[in-house]
Amino acid sequence: MIEPLSSSTAAFFRRSQTQMSDLQGQAERLQQQIATGERLERSSDDPVAAARLRDLARQERLADVDAGNSNLVTNELRDASANIGDIADALIRVRELTLQAGTDTIQEQGRIAIADEIDVLRDSIFANINASSSAGRSLFGGETEGPAYTLDAAGNAIYAGSANSSSLTIADGVSIERGVTGPDVLNFDNQGTPTDVLAFLQSLSGALRGGVADPGAFARDALPGVESAIDTTGRNQAVIGARLAWVDTVDTSQQLRGETRAIETAEVGGTDLASAISRLQQVLTVLEASQASFARLSSLTLFDRI
Repeated sequence: MIEPLSSSTAAFFRRSQTQMSDLQGQAERLQQQIATGERLERSSDDPVAAARLRDLARQERLADVDAGNSNLVTNELRDASANIGDIADALIRVRELTLQAGTDTIQEQGRIAIADEIDVLRDSIFANINASSSAGRSLFGGETEGPAYTLDAAGNAIYAGSANSSSLTIADGVSIERGVTGPDVLNFDNQGTPTDVLAFLQSLSGALRGGVADPGAFARDALPGVESAIDTTGRNQAVIGARLAWVDTVDTSQQLRGETRAIETAEVGGTDLASAISRLQQVLTVLEASQASFARLSSLTLFDRI
């Protein structure tokens, strides 16, 4: 018959089991920390560190949103710049044609042919100013959905967009306009008179077709206006270029801040692998020794009878 364990024997078993259970728990926590790279399993492990980690995570989520906005703005500004470049190229061709039309040697049919090409260039400019982003947003319509310009029954181009472009936040406290409006690009000073490129080209084409008494003189008088229109496109490209440079500067700053957050996150909540591995080895060694000692002592026949 097996005698009941004495109170001291029972206490020994309880202490041994508690000790080994604690060691096993420590080993499991250390293994988890090594596997995940995270020091904290729950907020109660270190409330101050846990609060800081939540704040860092919130900043990272906001930074991700800002990065998405930055990419969107960058793509739209680049698309806008490319289309303005195409408009500038078309106007440079208009300047060449206007010079030809202003010479005394060109005949009526020659001016009509030039007018035909100017009409084609006007159509291409109309297409460029109505360009959309990859997401379908009007590049030059400001905050208004749909095409920036429409044509009335007489073929006149009418601006259908808003007065200003919308802005997006690309960093804490930093917003940037997503583009420029159609009038920013097409409206220019024609020798003291505000003029629109599309209306100007329509008028020039009509004059070269015989709509005025002296088409050659009209063409010569139109040259300063063409030059002014070209200069306007250049200024808009400079504006967009400056915004792209600013976005790049902000992105660089945001990247550095992100790296700083990552370092702090690792320091506050990350696992020191070298230290954790060393502690795990110590805990496993103590646990193994405790298990071996418990097995030897609990197997002693005399021990059961104390």
